[in-house]
Amino acid sequence: MDTIIARTEFAAGRRPDHVSPEDSEHEMPQSISPLTADAVDLTDMDLFTEAAAPWRMFDVLRRTSPVHWQPEPAPNKGFWAVTRHADIVAVLKDPGTFTSEKFVTLEEVEDDSVIAARSSMLEIDGLRHTALRRLLQHRFTHRAIAGYADLVRDLTVRTLDNALAEGTSFDFVSKISAEFPIQVLARMMDVPEGDTHKFVDWGNRIIAAGDSDYSDGHGENASGDGHRNLPFGSPASLELFQYGRSLAAKRRANAGTDLVSLLVNGVPVDGVPLSGTEFDNYFLLLVLAGNETTRHTISHAMLALMQNPEQLERLRADFSLMPDAVEEFLRWASPVYYFRRTATRAAEIGGTPIQAGDKVAVWFASGNRDESVFDAPYRFDVGRQNNDHLAFGKSGPHFCLGSALARLELKIMFEELLQRISGARLIGPVRRVRSNLVNGIKELPVEVTPASGG
Repeated sequence: MDTIIARTEFAAGRRPDHVSPEDSEHEMPQSISPLTADAVDLTDMDLFTEAAAPWRMFDVLRRTSPVHWQPEPAPNKGFWAVTRHADIVAVLKDPGTFTSEKFVTLEEVEDDSVIAARSSMLEIDGLRHTALRRLLQHRFTHRAIAGYADLVRDLTVRTLDNALAEGTSFDFVSKISAEFPIQVLARMMDVPEGDTHKFVDWGNRIIAAGDSDYSDGHGENASGDGHRNLPFGSPASLELFQYGRSLAAKRRANAGTDLVSLLVNGVPVDGVPLSGTEFDNYFLLLVLAGNETTRHTISHAMLALMQNPEQLERLRADFSLMPDAVEEFLRWASPVYYFRRTATRAAEIGGTPIQAGDKVAVWFASGNRDESVFDAPYRFDVGRQNNDHLAFGKSGPHFCLGSALARLELKIMFEELLQRISGARLIGPVRRVRSNLVNGIKELPVEVTPASGG
Protein backbone atom coordinates (compact mmCIF):
# COMPACT_ATOMS: atom_id res chain seq x y z
CA MET A 1 0.00 0.00 0.00
CA ASP A 2 2.82 2.42 0.83
CA THR A 3 4.25 1.87 -2.64
CA ILE A 4 0.95 2.77 -4.31
CA ILE A 5 0.74 5.91 -2.16
CA ALA A 6 4.27 6.87 -3.13
CA ARG A 7 3.53 6.40 -6.83
CA THR A 8 0.36 8.47 -6.59
CA GLU A 9 2.25 11.27 -4.84
CA PHE A 10 4.93 11.13 -7.53
CA ALA A 11 2.25 11.64 -10.18
CA ALA A 12 0.97 14.65 -8.28
CA GLY A 13 4.45 16.11 -7.91
CA ARG A 14 4.97 14.96 -4.31
CA ARG A 15 7.85 12.53 -3.86
CA PRO A 16 8.08 11.36 -0.24
CA ASP A 17 11.45 10.46 1.17
CA HIS A 18 10.17 7.74 3.47
CA VAL A 19 9.54 5.44 0.49
CA SER A 20 12.26 4.39 -1.94
CA PRO A 21 11.66 6.94 -4.70
CA GLU A 22 13.11 5.18 -7.69
CA ASP A 23 10.12 3.11 -8.81
CA SER A 24 10.34 2.48 -12.53
CA GLU A 25 7.71 4.05 -14.74
CA HIS A 26 6.61 0.67 -16.11
CA GLU A 27 5.66 -0.41 -12.58
CA MET A 28 3.34 2.57 -12.01
CA PRO A 29 -0.48 2.36 -12.11
CA GLN A 30 -2.10 2.97 -15.46
CA SER A 31 -3.50 6.27 -14.18
CA ILE A 32 0.00 7.72 -14.31
CA SER A 33 1.07 8.92 -17.74
CA PRO A 34 4.15 7.02 -18.93
CA LEU A 35 7.31 9.03 -19.40
CA THR A 36 8.84 8.84 -22.86
CA ALA A 37 12.46 9.34 -23.84
CA ASP A 38 11.51 12.46 -25.78
CA ALA A 39 10.12 14.00 -22.58
CA VAL A 40 13.32 13.40 -20.60
CA ASP A 41 15.29 16.55 -19.80
CA LEU A 42 18.59 15.88 -18.07
CA THR A 43 19.43 19.59 -18.23
CA ASP A 44 16.53 20.63 -15.97
CA MET A 45 18.28 21.02 -12.62
CA ASP A 46 15.00 21.54 -10.77
CA LEU A 47 14.18 17.89 -11.47
CA PHE A 48 17.33 16.88 -9.62
CA THR A 49 16.06 18.41 -6.41
CA GLU A 50 13.33 15.75 -6.35
CA ALA A 51 13.77 12.28 -4.92
CA ALA A 52 12.33 10.30 -7.83
CA ALA A 53 12.59 12.32 -11.02
CA PRO A 54 16.22 11.58 -12.02
CA TRP A 55 15.82 7.83 -11.47
CA ARG A 56 12.61 7.74 -13.49
CA MET A 57 14.38 9.47 -16.38
CA PHE A 58 17.33 7.06 -16.19
CA ASP A 59 14.98 4.05 -16.15
CA VAL A 60 13.20 5.22 -19.28
CA LEU A 61 16.43 5.91 -21.14
CA ARG A 62 18.02 2.57 -20.25
CA ARG A 63 14.96 0.72 -21.53
CA THR A 64 14.11 2.74 -24.62
CA SER A 65 17.03 4.99 -25.64
CA PRO A 66 20.24 3.95 -23.86
CA VAL A 67 22.41 6.23 -26.02
CA HIS A 68 20.12 9.22 -26.20
CA TRP A 69 20.53 12.60 -27.84
CA GLN A 70 19.69 15.26 -25.23
CA PRO A 71 19.09 18.75 -26.62
CA GLU A 72 20.39 21.66 -24.54
CA PRO A 73 19.52 25.33 -24.25
CA ALA A 74 21.69 27.67 -26.33
CA PRO A 75 24.57 28.26 -26.56
CA ASN A 76 25.18 24.56 -25.95
CA LYS A 77 24.42 22.15 -28.78
CA GLY A 78 23.35 19.00 -26.95
CA PHE A 79 24.98 15.73 -25.89
CA TRP A 80 24.68 11.96 -25.97
CA ALA A 81 23.42 10.55 -22.67
CA VAL A 82 24.88 7.08 -22.07
CA THR A 83 22.89 5.25 -19.41
CA ARG A 84 23.67 1.51 -19.55
CA HIS A 85 26.47 0.08 -17.42
CA ALA A 86 28.26 -1.74 -20.25
CA ASP A 87 28.26 1.29 -22.55
CA ILE A 88 29.51 3.57 -19.76
CA VAL A 89 32.41 1.22 -19.06
CA ALA A 90 33.26 1.02 -22.78
CA VAL A 91 33.48 4.81 -23.01
CA LEU A 92 35.63 5.13 -19.87
CA LYS A 93 38.06 2.48 -21.12
CA ASP A 94 38.69 4.29 -24.42
CA PRO A 95 40.18 7.74 -23.72
CA GLY A 96 41.69 7.78 -27.20
CA THR A 97 38.21 7.95 -28.70
CA PHE A 98 36.42 9.66 -25.81
CA THR A 99 38.70 12.30 -24.37
CA SER A 100 38.42 14.23 -21.12
CA GLU A 101 40.36 17.17 -22.51
CA LYS A 102 37.35 19.42 -23.19
CA PHE A 103 36.09 19.30 -19.59
CA VAL A 104 34.13 16.68 -17.67
CA THR A 105 31.08 18.93 -17.32
CA LEU A 106 28.66 19.84 -20.10
CA GLU A 107 29.91 23.38 -20.61
CA GLU A 108 31.10 24.00 -24.16
CA VAL A 109 34.33 25.97 -24.50
CA GLU A 110 36.21 26.18 -27.79
CA ASP A 111 38.92 28.64 -26.72
CA ASP A 112 42.07 26.56 -26.20
CA SER A 113 43.54 29.13 -23.81
CA VAL A 114 40.50 28.85 -21.54
CA ILE A 115 40.61 25.06 -21.69
CA ALA A 116 44.29 25.09 -20.74
CA ALA A 117 43.72 27.52 -17.87
CA ARG A 118 40.89 25.47 -16.39
CA SER A 119 42.11 21.91 -16.92
CA SER A 120 42.81 19.78 -13.87
CA MET A 121 44.09 16.22 -13.84
CA LEU A 122 40.50 15.16 -14.55
CA GLU A 123 40.67 16.95 -17.89
CA ILE A 124 44.08 15.79 -19.11
CA ASP A 125 44.74 12.50 -20.88
CA GLY A 126 47.86 10.63 -21.92
CA LEU A 127 51.36 10.83 -20.48
CA ARG A 128 50.89 14.15 -18.69
CA HIS A 129 47.84 12.81 -16.87
CA THR A 130 49.84 9.78 -15.76
CA ALA A 131 52.71 11.97 -14.59
CA LEU A 132 50.42 14.24 -12.56
CA ARG A 133 48.57 11.30 -11.07
CA ARG A 134 51.77 9.62 -9.93
CA LEU A 135 52.82 12.69 -7.95
CA LEU A 136 50.42 11.66 -5.18
CA GLN A 137 49.39 8.14 -6.16
CA HIS A 138 51.65 6.49 -3.59
CA ARG A 139 49.80 8.34 -0.83
CA PHE A 140 46.45 6.88 -1.90
CA THR A 141 47.26 3.18 -2.26
CA HIS A 142 45.36 0.76 -0.03
CA ARG A 143 48.49 0.18 2.04
CA ALA A 144 49.17 3.90 2.49
CA ILE A 145 45.55 4.67 3.34
CA ALA A 146 45.52 1.93 5.96
CA GLY A 147 48.10 4.01 7.79
CA TYR A 148 45.49 6.75 8.23
CA ALA A 149 43.04 4.46 10.03
CA ASP A 150 43.79 5.78 13.52
CA LEU A 151 43.57 9.39 12.37
CA VAL A 152 40.28 8.74 10.57
CA ARG A 153 38.83 7.00 13.61
CA ASP A 154 39.91 9.80 15.95
CA LEU A 155 38.31 12.40 13.70
CA THR A 156 35.17 10.27 13.36
CA VAL A 157 34.83 9.95 17.12
CA ARG A 158 35.32 13.67 17.60
CA THR A 159 32.77 14.53 14.91
CA LEU A 160 30.13 12.19 16.34
CA ASP A 161 30.76 13.20 19.93
CA ASN A 162 30.39 16.88 19.03
CA ALA A 163 27.17 16.25 17.09
CA LEU A 164 25.55 14.09 19.77
CA ALA A 165 26.64 16.38 22.60
CA GLU A 166 24.15 18.96 21.31
CA GLY A 167 21.20 16.56 21.59
CA THR A 168 19.52 13.80 19.63
CA SER A 169 17.98 16.08 16.98
CA PHE A 170 20.21 17.85 14.46
CA ASP A 171 20.99 18.36 10.79
CA PHE A 172 23.03 15.32 9.85
CA VAL A 173 24.70 17.07 6.91
CA SER A 174 26.11 20.09 8.70
CA LYS A 175 27.04 18.25 11.89
CA ILE A 176 28.44 15.02 10.43
CA SER A 177 28.49 14.54 6.64
CA ALA A 178 30.07 17.87 5.72
CA GLU A 179 32.18 18.12 8.85
CA PHE A 180 33.98 14.79 8.81
CA PRO A 181 35.64 14.27 5.38
CA ILE A 182 36.97 17.81 5.20
CA GLN A 183 38.66 17.32 8.57
CA VAL A 184 40.41 14.21 7.24
CA LEU A 185 41.55 16.00 4.10
CA ALA A 186 42.74 19.00 6.10
CA ARG A 187 45.01 16.81 8.22
CA MET A 188 46.45 15.17 5.10
CA MET A 189 47.16 18.61 3.66
CA ASP A 190 48.36 20.03 6.99
CA VAL A 191 45.82 22.84 6.85
CA PRO A 192 45.15 24.81 10.04
CA GLU A 193 42.07 23.37 11.71
CA GLY A 194 40.35 26.74 11.86
CA ASP A 195 40.41 27.00 8.06
CA THR A 196 38.61 23.78 7.19
CA HIS A 197 35.15 25.28 6.97
CA LYS A 198 36.35 27.59 4.23
CA PHE A 199 36.85 24.48 2.10
CA VAL A 200 33.23 23.44 2.60
CA ASP A 201 32.01 26.88 1.55
CA TRP A 202 34.28 27.04 -1.49
CA GLY A 203 33.25 23.55 -2.56
CA ASN A 204 29.56 24.39 -2.32
CA ARG A 205 29.98 27.57 -4.35
CA ILE A 206 32.11 25.92 -7.04
CA ILE A 207 30.36 22.59 -7.55
CA ALA A 208 26.77 23.67 -6.81
CA ALA A 209 26.80 27.13 -8.37
CA GLY A 210 23.35 26.47 -9.83
CA ASP A 211 21.83 26.28 -6.34
CA SER A 212 20.51 29.55 -4.96
CA ASP A 213 21.59 28.55 -1.44
CA TYR A 214 25.19 28.76 -2.64
CA SER A 215 25.10 31.37 -5.39
CA ASP A 216 22.68 33.38 -7.50
CA GLY A 217 21.05 30.13 -8.61
CA HIS A 218 22.16 30.45 -12.21
CA GLY A 219 25.82 29.61 -11.88
CA GLU A 220 28.47 32.00 -10.70
CA ASN A 221 29.89 32.16 -14.22
CA ALA A 222 26.79 34.17 -15.13
CA SER A 223 28.63 37.22 -13.84
CA GLY A 224 30.52 37.58 -17.12
CA ASP A 225 33.75 36.83 -18.91
CA GLY A 226 35.91 37.94 -15.98
CA HIS A 227 35.80 34.41 -14.55
CA ARG A 228 35.87 32.37 -17.75
CA ASN A 229 39.43 31.17 -17.05
CA LEU A 230 38.46 29.80 -13.62
CA PRO A 231 37.27 26.21 -13.03
CA PHE A 232 33.48 26.03 -13.32
CA GLY A 233 33.61 29.76 -14.13
CA SER A 234 33.34 30.40 -10.41
CA PRO A 235 35.02 33.27 -8.55
CA ALA A 236 35.19 30.95 -5.55
CA SER A 237 37.85 29.05 -7.50
CA LEU A 238 40.09 32.12 -7.37
CA GLU A 239 39.64 32.34 -3.59
CA LEU A 240 40.64 28.70 -3.27
CA PHE A 241 43.63 29.25 -5.58
CA GLN A 242 44.85 32.13 -3.45
CA TYR A 243 44.62 30.04 -0.32
CA GLY A 244 46.51 27.17 -1.95
CA ARG A 245 49.24 29.50 -3.17
CA SER A 246 49.77 30.82 0.35
CA LEU A 247 50.23 27.26 1.59
CA ALA A 248 52.59 26.49 -1.29
CA ALA A 249 54.79 29.46 -0.49
CA LYS A 250 55.25 28.20 3.06
CA ARG A 251 55.94 24.59 2.01
CA ARG A 252 58.29 25.23 -0.90
CA ALA A 253 61.75 23.70 -0.39
CA ASN A 254 60.66 22.11 2.89
CA ALA A 255 60.85 18.37 3.39
CA GLY A 256 57.20 18.00 4.42
CA THR A 257 55.20 14.87 3.66
CA ASP A 258 51.76 16.48 3.52
CA LEU A 259 49.97 16.56 0.16
CA VAL A 260 50.67 20.24 -0.49
CA SER A 261 54.42 19.81 0.13
CA LEU A 262 54.50 16.81 -2.19
CA LEU A 263 52.81 18.82 -4.93
CA VAL A 264 55.05 21.85 -4.54
CA ASN A 265 58.35 20.01 -4.24
CA GLY A 266 57.71 16.90 -6.30
CA VAL A 267 58.87 16.39 -9.87
CA PRO A 268 56.49 14.50 -12.18
CA VAL A 269 57.88 11.34 -13.79
CA ASP A 270 57.91 13.03 -17.20
CA GLY A 271 60.45 15.52 -15.81
CA VAL A 272 58.25 18.57 -16.42
CA PRO A 273 57.74 20.57 -13.21
CA LEU A 274 54.24 21.52 -12.16
CA SER A 275 53.28 24.92 -13.56
CA GLY A 276 51.51 27.46 -11.41
CA THR A 277 48.25 26.74 -13.20
CA GLU A 278 48.67 23.00 -12.76
CA PHE A 279 49.29 23.46 -9.05
CA ASP A 280 46.20 25.67 -8.70
CA ASN A 281 43.96 23.18 -10.45
CA TYR A 282 45.45 20.15 -8.68
CA PHE A 283 44.92 21.82 -5.30
CA LEU A 284 41.34 22.68 -6.19
CA LEU A 285 40.68 19.12 -7.35
CA LEU A 286 42.00 17.69 -4.07
CA VAL A 287 39.72 19.95 -2.04
CA LEU A 288 36.62 19.20 -4.12
CA ALA A 289 37.13 15.48 -4.67
CA GLY A 290 38.34 14.91 -1.12
CA ASN A 291 35.16 16.36 0.31
CA GLU A 292 32.20 16.10 -2.03
CA THR A 293 32.07 12.37 -2.81
CA THR A 294 32.39 11.08 0.73
CA ARG A 295 30.19 13.82 2.17
CA HIS A 296 27.24 13.05 -0.09
CA THR A 297 27.67 9.28 0.21
CA ILE A 298 27.49 9.52 4.01
CA SER A 299 24.28 11.54 3.75
CA HIS A 300 22.62 9.19 1.26
CA ALA A 301 23.69 6.14 3.25
CA MET A 302 22.17 7.57 6.42
CA LEU A 303 18.93 8.37 4.61
CA ALA A 304 18.80 4.85 3.16
CA LEU A 305 19.37 3.29 6.57
CA MET A 306 16.51 5.35 8.00
CA GLN A 307 14.25 4.36 5.11
CA ASN A 308 15.26 0.71 5.58
CA PRO A 309 15.50 0.22 9.36
CA GLU A 310 15.79 -3.54 9.00
CA GLN A 311 19.05 -2.96 7.10
CA LEU A 312 20.28 -0.61 9.82
CA GLU A 313 19.61 -3.24 12.46
CA ARG A 314 21.16 -5.96 10.30
CA LEU A 315 24.36 -3.94 10.01
CA ARG A 316 24.43 -3.02 13.70
CA ALA A 317 24.18 -6.70 14.55
CA ASP A 318 26.98 -7.81 12.23
CA PHE A 319 29.84 -5.45 11.46
CA SER A 320 31.43 -8.12 9.27
CA LEU A 321 28.95 -6.87 6.65
CA MET A 322 30.53 -3.43 6.67
CA PRO A 323 32.79 -3.88 3.58
CA ASP A 324 29.76 -4.99 1.55
CA ALA A 325 27.67 -2.21 3.07
CA VAL A 326 30.23 0.41 2.04
CA GLU A 327 30.00 -0.72 -1.59
CA GLU A 328 26.21 -0.55 -1.37
CA PHE A 329 26.40 2.93 0.13
CA LEU A 330 28.47 4.03 -2.86
CA ARG A 331 26.21 2.36 -5.43
CA TRP A 332 23.06 3.70 -3.80
CA ALA A 333 24.36 7.24 -3.35
CA SER A 334 26.01 7.62 -6.77
CA PRO A 335 27.41 10.95 -5.54
CA VAL A 336 28.47 12.06 -9.04
CA TYR A 337 25.63 11.80 -11.55
CA TYR A 338 27.74 12.00 -14.69
CA PHE A 339 31.06 12.93 -16.27
CA ARG A 340 31.40 14.15 -19.82
CA ARG A 341 33.72 12.96 -22.57
CA THR A 342 34.18 14.32 -26.10
CA ALA A 343 34.49 12.13 -29.19
CA THR A 344 37.80 12.59 -30.99
CA ARG A 345 36.59 10.69 -34.05
CA ALA A 346 33.54 8.99 -35.46
CA ALA A 347 32.62 5.96 -33.38
CA GLU A 348 29.74 3.87 -32.09
CA ILE A 349 28.36 3.42 -28.59
CA GLY A 350 25.98 0.51 -28.22
CA GLY A 351 25.35 0.56 -31.95
CA THR A 352 24.58 4.30 -32.02
CA PRO A 353 26.84 6.35 -34.34
CA ILE A 354 28.71 9.21 -32.66
CA GLN A 355 30.38 11.98 -34.63
CA ALA A 356 33.76 13.58 -33.94
CA GLY A 357 33.32 16.52 -31.59
CA ASP A 358 30.09 15.23 -30.03
CA LYS A 359 29.72 15.53 -26.28
CA VAL A 360 29.13 12.22 -24.49
CA ALA A 361 27.86 12.17 -20.90
CA VAL A 362 28.22 8.87 -19.05
CA TRP A 363 25.59 8.74 -16.31
CA PHE A 364 27.18 6.76 -13.49
CA ALA A 365 24.00 7.01 -11.42
CA SER A 366 21.98 5.30 -14.15
CA GLY A 367 24.60 2.58 -14.56
CA ASN A 368 24.32 1.91 -10.84
CA ARG A 369 20.64 0.99 -11.29
CA ASP A 370 21.14 -1.12 -14.43
CA GLU A 371 18.88 -4.18 -14.13
CA SER A 372 21.19 -6.23 -16.32
CA VAL A 373 24.01 -5.85 -13.77
CA PHE A 374 22.33 -5.52 -10.36
CA ASP A 375 19.71 -7.86 -8.99
CA ALA A 376 16.77 -5.78 -7.74
CA PRO A 377 18.69 -2.53 -8.26
CA TYR A 378 16.19 -0.46 -6.25
CA ARG A 379 16.57 -2.64 -3.20
CA PHE A 380 19.00 -1.24 -0.64
CA ASP A 381 20.94 -4.27 0.60
CA VAL A 382 23.89 -3.92 2.98
CA GLY A 383 24.92 -7.48 2.19
CA ARG A 384 24.76 -7.14 -1.60
CA GLN A 385 27.29 -9.31 -3.42
CA ASN A 386 29.00 -8.78 -6.81
CA ASN A 387 28.47 -5.04 -6.52
CA ASP A 388 30.09 -3.77 -9.70
CA HIS A 389 29.14 -0.14 -9.14
CA LEU A 390 30.43 2.91 -11.00
CA ALA A 391 30.67 5.40 -8.14
CA PHE A 392 34.42 5.81 -8.75
CA GLY A 393 34.25 5.32 -12.48
CA LYS A 394 35.37 1.96 -13.84
CA SER A 395 38.82 0.99 -15.01
CA GLY A 396 40.37 3.46 -17.44
CA PRO A 397 43.02 6.04 -16.55
CA HIS A 398 40.66 8.31 -14.61
CA PHE A 399 39.53 5.81 -11.97
CA CYS A 400 39.14 7.78 -8.74
CA LEU A 401 42.50 8.32 -7.04
CA GLY A 402 40.89 8.66 -3.60
CA SER A 403 38.69 5.56 -3.70
CA ALA A 404 40.57 3.71 -0.92
CA LEU A 405 40.36 6.75 1.36
CA ALA A 406 36.63 7.17 0.74
CA ARG A 407 36.01 3.52 1.55
CA LEU A 408 37.99 3.76 4.78
CA GLU A 409 36.12 6.91 5.83
CA LEU A 410 32.74 5.32 5.15
CA LYS A 411 33.62 2.11 6.97
CA ILE A 412 34.87 3.82 10.10
CA MET A 413 32.11 6.45 10.14
CA PHE A 414 29.33 3.86 10.17
CA GLU A 415 31.14 1.52 12.53
CA GLU A 416 31.36 4.32 15.07
CA LEU A 417 27.92 5.78 14.37
CA LEU A 418 26.05 2.49 14.67
CA GLN A 419 27.72 1.77 18.00
CA ARG A 420 26.22 5.02 19.29
CA ILE A 421 22.67 4.81 17.93
CA SER A 422 20.05 2.07 17.74
CA GLY A 423 17.93 3.93 15.23
CA ALA A 424 17.12 7.24 13.60
CA ARG A 425 14.22 8.95 11.88
CA LEU A 426 13.64 11.94 9.66
CA ILE A 427 12.09 14.94 11.41
CA GLY A 428 11.87 17.29 8.42
CA PRO A 429 12.17 17.50 4.66
CA VAL A 430 15.25 16.26 2.84
CA ARG A 431 16.69 19.12 0.79
CA ARG A 432 18.77 18.22 -2.23
CA VAL A 433 21.42 20.18 -4.11
CA ARG A 434 20.13 21.76 -7.31
CA SER A 435 22.65 20.12 -9.62
CA ASN A 436 22.74 17.48 -12.31
CA LEU A 437 26.46 16.92 -11.64
CA VAL A 438 26.57 16.07 -7.93
CA ASN A 439 23.88 13.99 -6.27
CA GLY A 440 24.01 15.93 -3.04
CA ILE A 441 21.88 16.30 0.06
CA LYS A 442 22.27 19.70 1.70
CA GLU A 443 19.92 19.22 4.65
CA LEU A 444 18.96 16.00 6.45
CA PRO A 445 17.17 16.69 9.75
CA VAL A 446 17.26 13.61 11.97
CA GLU A 447 16.43 12.43 15.43
CA VAL A 448 18.60 9.56 16.62
CA THR A 449 17.92 7.01 19.34
CA PRO A 450 21.06 6.47 21.45
CA ALA A 451 22.17 2.86 21.79
CA SER A 452 21.64 1.25 25.14
CA GLY A 453 24.38 2.50 27.45
CA GLY A 454 25.33 5.20 24.90
